[in-house]
Amino acid sequence: LHYFIQSNLRMAQTFHQEYMAVPPVTRTYTTACVLTTIAVQLDILSPFQLYFNQSLIWKKYQIWRLLTNFTFFGTIGFNFIFNMIFTYRYCRMLEEGSFRGRTADFIMMFVFGGVLMTIIACFVNLVFLGQAFTIMLVYVWAKRNPFIRMNFFGMLNFNAPYLPWVLFGFSLLLDNSVVVDLMGIAVGHVYFYLEDVLPNIEGGVKILKTPRLLKLLFDEGEDEYGEVPDDSRPGGYNWGEDVREQPVQNQEEEEEEGAHPHQE
Repeated sequence: LHYFIQSNLRMAQTFHQEYMAVPPVTRTYTTACVLTTIAVQLDILSPFQLYFNQSLIWKKYQIWRLLTNFTFFGTIGFNFIFNMIFTYRYCRMLEEGSFRGRTADFIMMFVFGGVLMTIIACFVNLVFLGQAFTIMLVYVWAKRNPFIRMNFFGMLNFNAPYLPWVLFGFSLLLDNSVVVDLMGIAVGHVYFYLEDVLPNIEGGVKILKTPRLLKLLFDEGEDEYGEVPDDSRPGGYNWGEDVREQPVQNQEEEEEEGAHPHQE
């Protein structure tokens, strides 16, 4: 019995350590999605309490629907597991990649995407936007990692920017609503253009600016991660740069210094 208790304690401790190692935004969002689904599965909550309904939001002041419609992916099954794997994977890779040390900017991306999708949902017949939000995360990650090769179920090989469109085709094959995928792709493209393209063109401006309050709340103390590598920043890696140039110059200088005594 003592061994059994100790073994379970070690397993619980390991799980807690792994859980806390997940970046904060990814951890919070995926946990909310899992808990919401479990609550519905146990009949603690009903999907009718969670879905997006603008009349209930504005007339009945059920403000929580603005958030809960992003955290429910349906009952536990293949579709839920598939969506949660993609949500966790690409949300974490974004947060640990191009948003490393920039939690406030990542939260700003969540807010921007959520607000824009909510506005669109007022004009189309969509009541749960979690899947569209996942496609947005995938789209932004894919655009920022254009040279990564992907393999889809061992059948297709392609570069990362095609991944959202492969998922779009997969939805067509499963006879799912493609409006969700198109919304995610559209919102992801708008964010990518405003954040990565527009500020870097001649005469361009940066429209999306993270409020200082968010930076004070979430970015303080994140310098411990150090400088973000060039290949993790928006826009990708500078493939034309010779990273060995400086070491070669130093080696040549050392050889020249070592050659002077022989010349004398």
